[in-house]
Amino acid sequence: MLRDAAARPWYAEGPPRFVPGYADLHRMTRILLAEWTAPDAQVLVLGAGGGLELKALAEAEPHWRFVGVDPAAAMLELAERTLGPSSARVQLQQGYIDDAPDGPFDAATCLLTLHFLDADERRRTAREIHRRLKPGAPFVAAHSSFPQADSDRGRWLSRYAAYAIASGADPEKANTARAAVDANLSLLTPEQDARILSEAGFRDVEMFYAAFTWRGWIGYA
Repeated sequence: MLRDAAARPWYAEGPPRFVPGYADLHRMTRILLAEWTAPDAQVLVLGAGGGLELKALAEAEPHWRFVGVDPAAAMLELAERTLGPSSARVQLQQGYIDDAPDGPFDAATCLLTLHFLDADERRRTAREIHRRLKPGAPFVAAHSSFPQADSDRGRWLSRYAAYAIASGADPEKANTARAAVDANLSLLTPEQDARILSEAGFRDVEMFYAAFTWRGWIGYA
């Protein structure tokens, strides 16, 4: 979730403490993609981070091939180490969606990433992912998305921090993260996020994951 070299020591422990069901999210993602893809599928992973998502998918599906895209060189270096032997089936690309190959891909994921983008860039990114997929290919997205009314936002952000603390995060760091999310991220409601996927061309968009401040959807190109 952080994108520089200083984030690397934090990466392996941070997401599981802030994202309820983090490993389960990876397992559900694999199941949803496998419903519609061939055993030798090529999968686009946008926001590949330090490679935990790629590692989970690659180990569960030993014949899938991947292109992992991330803007941070340090995180891609970590991903290569995290992947171990599975790295032979993964092409790592530094950059954003515009730097990803055109495909067409059999499936795509974007986990814990789209909340870093404002609404307009989120729409454009979703359209560019759609353009790179084969017709009918599944796309799984999951990120921070929760009610944004003034009476709701603060309560949900406090729950975000409380979960991290209950999971073993340092209270000061958890509350600093809460303040950073509140100040810096252009968060949307789950209804707005689902609408963006539909407007990008994805059909049959369904929510499959909801955990405090996090939501996940699947749609089809």
